[in-house]
Amino acid sequence: MIAPETTFPSGTRAAILGCAGLTLSPDERAFFQREKPYGFILFARNVGSPDQVRDLVTEMRGTVGWQAPVLIDQEGGRVQRMTRPHWRKYPNGAIFGTLYERDPGRAERLCRLNAHLLASDLAELGIDVDCLPLLDLPQPGAHDVIGARAFSADIAPTIALAQAQVAGLADAGVTGVIKHIPGHGRAMADSHLDLPRIDTPLETLEAHDFPPFTAFADAPYGMTAHLLLTALDAERPSTTSNVVIEGVIRGTIGFKGLLMTDDLSMNALGGTLGERAAASIAAGCDLVLHCNGNMTEMEPVMAHVPELNGGAADRARRADALRFEVHAKGQSAPSGTAEQLAEALGASWPDTEGRHA
Repeated sequence: MIAPETTFPSGTRAAILGCAGLTLSPDERAFFQREKPYGFILFARNVGSPDQVRDLVTEMRGTVGWQAPVLIDQEGGRVQRMTRPHWRKYPNGAIFGTLYERDPGRAERLCRLNAHLLASDLAELGIDVDCLPLLDLPQPGAHDVIGARAFSADIAPTIALAQAQVAGLADAGVTGVIKHIPGHGRAMADSHLDLPRIDTPLETLEAHDFPPFTAFADAPYGMTAHLLLTALDAERPSTTSNVVIEGVIRGTIGFKGLLMTDDLSMNALGGTLGERAAASIAAGCDLVLHCNGNMTEMEPVMAHVPELNGGAADRARRADALRFEVHAKGQSAPSGTAEQLAEALGASWPDTEGRHA
């Protein structure tokens, strides 16, 4: 039996990894036991039935011997790893941004209820970290890789709704991850495919793009964006730039939490997987994130990832303590929450069926 409030053991490595399928293969099990990643992340390929997901989460944690964080991108809208027939579909962030324009208080209440209901699905399976909220502010003409996933193009509603969303996640015992620092809303390309180049002056970034992240500087977890911000570093993507990580994310924005990369296998980054991992850690990221479960990629990543130590270890212990505190207070969403949301959101509510018993 794993003690629920024991932080990471000695030898834990600075990485969060995925797996290939619905269960761990013998090779994956041995790899995780040997390499000791800090945590794990699930995708749609890992999601079948509620019992299967619950067993996979338990199996993952068993390989490292502690209550390691298990992450998922369960936003709602087009980014939702768990969906029908076992789980509801949830609305995207922009729906709450639109409601906020008419009635801010009501939008915040509904956003919190929605997050509570969504996070209850996760908590029932042992998943304790959701990669939310998005604090990106999408700008006119930008690529729609962010688009309606974001709450708003404006600072105030984004901060208010993100605070409501984090509170709703916590109501169910789930911790959030702020993303994508220092802001993906101006990107003209999808960083899964290419490296977005952003030529916006630093003064504009500081006045508009950074403030939502500053408002969450004390969050336990944060995720970088793979961007080329030419006003800061015209040579290196933000994830591998010490100027961006230490100067802006830790400096100007003041983020104090555990900082993970976005997925290292995304095409925005150049070089080998091992070089990407090493460059990210050297730039000041605390953890690398590798998502696709491909063992031939995970092996070189882990060959270039250190054990958690120093400031990164301190931030990981703080994140664990906050995660355990949130988990201990979590409760399932009250009966009737889905119906309340459906009535309030009307046609914006995408699905009121499909939840497992």
